Amino acid sequence: MVLSGNCLCGSVAYSSDAQPVATALCHCIDCQKWSGGAFTSNVVVPRDSFKVTAGKPSCYDVTGASGKNNRHFFCATCGSSLFTELDVMPDKTVIKAGGLNGGEADLGGKVDVEFYTNDRVTYLQSVESAKQEPAFG
Repeated sequence: MVLSGNCLCGSVAYSSDAQPVATALCHCIDCQKWSGGAFTSNVVVPRDSFKVTAGKPSCYDVTGASGKNNRHFFCATCGSSLFTELDVMPDKTVIKAGGLNGGEADLGGKVDVEFYTNDRVTYLQSVESAKQEPAFG
């Protein structure tokens, strides 16, 4: 399976040639602020399968709740959130599903896990089939 995606303006594109390791929603406060929404939807892939195929994303580092670095990549032109590299998962890349092509933002109709459920906004319910994690891990 090849996943591909890009930012809103098309300046930055990326792909992964591996099967996703997991699909996840993250409700942490950082993801809420970064996405401008109630959560991020994510596809986790092996980092060695992921590559930027066009453009050069900008990045912003933030210390996560783990005390380790989270590097968020985005398009400097349109501001689209693209992917994250977490020091707690050094061999994985977390693709923001909204930028995926071909309807893949649907996460294949399945969410494996929801993280930081303690921060979930009150008007959302849990995804019944997903593992519920109050924090990361």
